Amino acid sequence: MPDSIFVLDGVLAVPTDLARGPWNKEAQHGGAPAALLARALERCDGGDEAIVVRVTVDLLRPVPIAPLRIATRLARPGKKVQIVEASLAVAATGVEVARASGLRLRRGEVPLPADATPSGCPPLPASGVSSRPPWGDQIDYPAFHSAAIDMRFVRGSFAEPGPATAWIRLRVPLVAGEVTSPLSRVAAAADFGNGISWVLSRRSGYRFINPDLTIYLHRHPVAEWVALESITLPEALGVGLAESRLYDEHGPLGRSVQSLLLERD
Repeated sequence: MPDSIFVLDGVLAVPTDLARGPWNKEAQHGGAPAALLARALERCDGGDEAIVVRVTVDLLRPVPIAPLRIATRLARPGKKVQIVEASLAVAATGVEVARASGLRLRRGEVPLPADATPSGCPPLPASGVSSRPPWGDQIDYPAFHSAAIDMRFVRGSFAEPGPATAWIRLRVPLVAGEVTSPLSRVAAAADFGNGISWVLSRRSGYRFINPDLTIYLHRHPVAEWVALESITLPEALGVGLAESRLYDEHGPLGRSVQSLLLERD
């Protein structure tokens, strides 16, 4: 079993088996490239005194299990507000498969009233339970959702439709030899919102694909576990939205949203 999700080879990020997704053995789970792009956004030039507060990931096409070239750009320099961009392209062909933009704000010290900071969080992960998706037995290879993360449900489960709350943490580093940053841990977890809160059954022929992910944070997590309190909102015109409140064990972190493309066989 690999001991990381990606391995760096010069300027390339090489995915391991732990990046694989559940629907196509040759494509990555969305959480893997989302976390890699988040890493690129915070490492882009000029970010030493800034904090990433918004990440938007566009998954342009299936991200293959193949070496990827990472490119970054400081699109809007500034002392207080910065816009950074990152992209992933297949090294062998140059085809762009995912991109992200990030909003970075100046980090500072601002005294606040004691009651101004949000508090409270779901039941802690120690009280949660594991839950395998109904389709889990169909996957006979190591994958991101089954081997790269731990998941503990404290409300709902994969076995029942509707809103759910689950704690998620990475079992292995995102990149070999590195400590995974808090922002990357959030990005890896946030892509699960539409999966844990499903309302349309795959067994009934439904598919709900998220071509994007946007994360807003008012702080970064300080521990390994990230909780998603998620709900999925489908519409008959073939689109939907998954919304998640994000927490760590110290309280709220922010929000994430995913647009959904709905289809039925």
